[in-house]
Amino acid sequence: MNTPQDFLAGQKSAADMLFGLSTKAFEGFEKLVELNLQVARTSLEEAAESAQSVFAAKDPKDMMAMQTAMFQGLPEKATAYGRHVYSIVAGTTGELRKAAEASAAQTQQTFVAAVDAAVKNAPAGSENVVALVKSAVAAANNAYDGVTKAANQAASAAEANFEAASATATKTAKALSDKRAA
Repeated sequence: MNTPQDFLAGQKSAADMLFGLSTKAFEGFEKLVELNLQVARTSLEEAAESAQSVFAAKDPKDMMAMQTAMFQGLPEKATAYGRHVYSIVAGTTGELRKAAEASAAQTQQTFVAAVDAAVKNAPAGSENVVALVKSAVAAANNAYDGVTKAANQAASAAEANFEAASATATKTAKALSDKRAA
């Protein structure tokens, strides 16, 4: 930051990033609220239909069959709900991660430019210090790249594990449901 204009530009960029990230986080929250409202509405409608069916039952055997049918789809619905929530959270987190990475890359470029400008104006005889600073900047950049790659690999592994667990839960719930129906 050599001038007040550079400082103000940096502050504006930081504020823009903050508002952008806040907007993305709020959009994810909005999606979760919409999903929960949809689930609540659907659950209420299904409960009303089930109540009407139970009231229309002619004997206890019909009533038990209706109640059993009502509960058979719950594991699948819970799994689908979990998948929706995960999808929203993963999408929002991915967008936030991309925005943060872009901001970090911009900050990194600005810092490297500032270091380069300082190196050009370094007094004679400071070559060792300049080399040390450049080496430190390069090491920091390599470390950041390594951490970013590791975080992305961890996120991919977590997503694969969630998908596998979700598929297993769905198969297990279906098997139990089929077993009860038989």
